[in-house]
Parts: sequence; C-alpha cells; structure tokens
Amino acid sequence: MESDLDKEFNDAFYKISKLERVIAPDIMLKFYAYNKQANFGNKFSFNDEHNVRSAFKLNAWMQLNGMKSDVAKQEYINLANTVLNTKK
Repeated sequence: MESDLDKEFNDAFYKISKLERVIAPDIMLKFYAYNKQANFGNKFSFNDEHNVRSAFKLNAWMQLNGMKSDVAKQEYINLANTVLNTKK
C-alpha cells in the first residue's frame, strides 16, 4: 500500500516531469539528487567516467549521503511546490 508521502512524491514527480517551462540546471540537479536518494539511498553508481553532466549529477546525489528516503521525498515535494508555485 502506498503511503500519503509516496502519493505526494509521485504526484510531484509527475507534475515536474510534465512541466513545459524550463527549470534552471541547478534546480534540476536538486530534483535529480532528491529523486535518486529517495529511490536508491546511498547506492551510488557512476557509469561514464568521461561525461561531465553525469559527474555533476553524481556529485549532487552524493551530497545527500545519509539522507533518509522519506526526507528526500519530502524535500523533492517542497522543491516541486516552490517551482510549481513560481510564476514565470
């Protein structure tokens, strides 16, 4: 059974994924990191040693080392609400 937090997280993920306006790269890195931490915890993986973009993504995720999944989900939701409620 899906918890309320999981439902909110999945809803926020869906809304951000479908957002048509551009989100700043630093904010997108935060979304990526919170999502990875929420779903995979500290099981970091890095496949392409020569890809700078992948290195930035891995670094953003590693900065959340030790963060609990529920906390990462809530942070993702909070960030999504901020982005979705900002008019541009």
